Amino acid sequence: MSADDDLEPTFQGHPTDFNVMKVEALSMEELKAYIEHAKREIARAEAEIASRESLRGDADALFKA
Repeated sequence: MSADDDLEPTFQGHPTDFNVMKVEALSMEELKAYIEHAKREIARAEAEIASRESLRGDADALFKA
């Protein structure tokens, strides 16, 4: 194991099923809550992507200088 191994992400991929829910069995209120939860999760993932892109840009600028 090299020192560079610690710098690389260890993520091996995400399961593709995402615990699919049977939306047919949900009430209207449950469906709305499910959608709101999904929107919050998407926003959280997008914020993490933006943060990582910003850090990457800062690092690239530092090493190009």
